[in-house]
Amino acid sequence: MNFTRIMPSWGSAKPKKGRPPNVTPQSSQSSSSTFKGSQEVPRAARPTLAGKGVIGGGKVGTGGKGLGQGGFRRHRKIVKDSVRGITKGDIRRLARRGGIKRISGNLYDDVRTAMTDRLKLILEDCTTFVEHAGRKTVTVADVIFALKRHGRPIYGFDPK
Repeated sequence: MNFTRIMPSWGSAKPKKGRPPNVTPQSSQSSSSTFKGSQEVPRAARPTLAGKGVIGGGKVGTGGKGLGQGGFRRHRKIVKDSVRGITKGDIRRLARRGGIKRISGNLYDDVRTAMTDRLKLILEDCTTFVEHAGRKTVTVADVIFALKRHGRPIYGFDPK
């Protein structure tokens, strides 16, 4: 990428008058040898953007400013299997509410797959309703209609 318009010190732009570019003053005893024509190799300055640290560096996903198409995104795609967020304790609490006293260890993965299958069916209908209406947002009414269509109506929500 070419950053010479934004940061002239990175490219082949002419240096400004005064001290040499990319040279930081050191301690008082060696500063005279740095600027009077000595053969020291100047250290490159690390460019910052409004005091937010190094451009394109630092922690990933902290919401800092990036330049161009550098890979900084607002919403990152989560690679992990998010159905694992439904913990063993969550499934146990649902089972207790349903009246189950004892649960086999193999049941938790089966419950997770059943929940994802059910959610996929409901969301397919929701997206059908949203696309037909020409919208981009799923509303409460879409979910209510999808549940009613599958024979499991839910009451207590106003679809307005």
